[in-house]
Amino acid sequence: MNEQAGFTLRGRNPDVLTCIANLSNDEVFTPPEFANRMLDTLAEAWAARNGGANIWADSTITFLDPCTKSGVFLREITTRLIAGLADEIPDLQTRVDHILTRQVFGIGITTLTSLLARRSLYCSKHADGEHSVARGFTTEGGNVWFERTEHSWQNGRCTYCNASQNALDRGDDFETHAYAFIHADKISNLITKLFGDEMRFDVIIGNPPYQLGSDGGTRDVPIYQHFIEQAKALEPRFLSMVIPSRWMASGLGLNDFRKEMLSDTRIRELVDYPAASEVFPGVEIKAGVCYFLWDSSHKGKCNVTTYRGGEAVGPMPRDLGEYDVFVRDGRAVSILHKVLSHKEPSINGILARDKEFGWTSNFDGFHAKEKDGDVPLYYIRTMKRGVGFIERNKVTKSVHLIDTWKVLVPQAYNGGDGIPHPILGKSLVAPSPSVCTQSFLFFYVANEQEAKSLQSYYCTRFFRFLVSVRKITQHATHSTYSWVPMQDWNRTWTDESLYQKYGITAEEQAYIESQVRVMNGDDGE
Repeated sequence: MNEQAGFTLRGRNPDVLTCIANLSNDEVFTPPEFANRMLDTLAEAWAARNGGANIWADSTITFLDPCTKSGVFLREITTRLIAGLADEIPDLQTRVDHILTRQVFGIGITTLTSLLARRSLYCSKHADGEHSVARGFTTEGGNVWFERTEHSWQNGRCTYCNASQNALDRGDDFETHAYAFIHADKISNLITKLFGDEMRFDVIIGNPPYQLGSDGGTRDVPIYQHFIEQAKALEPRFLSMVIPSRWMASGLGLNDFRKEMLSDTRIRELVDYPAASEVFPGVEIKAGVCYFLWDSSHKGKCNVTTYRGGEAVGPMPRDLGEYDVFVRDGRAVSILHKVLSHKEPSINGILARDKEFGWTSNFDGFHAKEKDGDVPLYYIRTMKRGVGFIERNKVTKSVHLIDTWKVLVPQAYNGGDGIPHPILGKSLVAPSPSVCTQSFLFFYVANEQEAKSLQSYYCTRFFRFLVSVRKITQHATHSTYSWVPMQDWNRTWTDESLYQKYGITAEEQAYIESQVRVMNGDDGE
């Protein structure tokens, strides 16, 4: 048996980077196949911008992964450059040394991942070691830098990344997760310190950490937006990163980031995967993931492609900033145009706000048996709906809504990634008087007839489709219903009547029905 055969598996020598387990859902290793999709997108854009030139045959181009974990981007870039520069630099060792010392750079995010990245890139955790494929380094780190960085605590929060001091101020025995690239006042000064005065990067590419657990694990703080902001500040020619897709319509503290992304006409390509498992097998990331290619010289529409179930929709040229949130599927835009052209009031004019009566989902200040003067209180606990009772005088917020008929709708509903999807949980008509916890939002009307009419509207695919174009996670907030128009509550609404009213074509109807599952009007789950 030869040496190579000893490492094969059924005749195949597996790529170790396809075998390692993810650290967490926040720091996800990029599969080599997916990294190469991103590099293909980059190469195509480079050629389009540079008269058909091959980016991998240019010995002057510099690359940075500012958040390297497994080193997969650096390794795949190097592999392509080794092939592309063969004519310009015929000697293999000279070519490898040139690429690794002058073209390919990384910033590690933890001690472990910096060692992984060096092993992937240099075939040794020591860039200057005897087993390293490079011969031009005098330091162990080579061009993959990592040093422990500390958070800057102020009032219990990091002033750079908003991390919780309670969660991450854990002493020297644990990683700080204070990523150097986003803990710098002026990123260009950090790059000068790490790689020298003359270093400028043509391409910045990577898969940043997504979030930090905070507040004892009850809230997660997104941080990937900081990597993008810092990368843009370095003024590369191209920037490409894979990030969670929830920025498109929601996300804690992401409003300003979303506005900036949607208004940035330099985003040339956006590739969206509503089911993250199609990119990262075995990893659940609510709302999926996407990657984008930002081109400093591009100004105009963005080519948007959506992958679901292995099938692609697009690329479609899109204006990312057409609305305040991004409509992920371009096929929905024509329907939305038709509905909004009627300029009808939004149904969220009769939709309660979050915690309308002031009680969180875990509120338990009610009793099981009704007493004189009590008001029914609707709740969801441990995934089950229930009705308790509470004294009217204990309702101190939104008292004017007690004596209304209500159509209660679950504030959160998952239902998985498959399509057609229910989009929303089943509704429940609550008579007057009534109240509820945060588990429900509710529409409020004058009487039972109007409540039943509104419930029939809610059950239509049309209604839930219009919610779906703004609902990117399991939570449906007040703003999620913004594009659903108000109707008259004197009839039973059906999809057919709504299709006719808004001029929805047969093709558009088929699309809606391919996305949204039938829902009957019965109360309950």
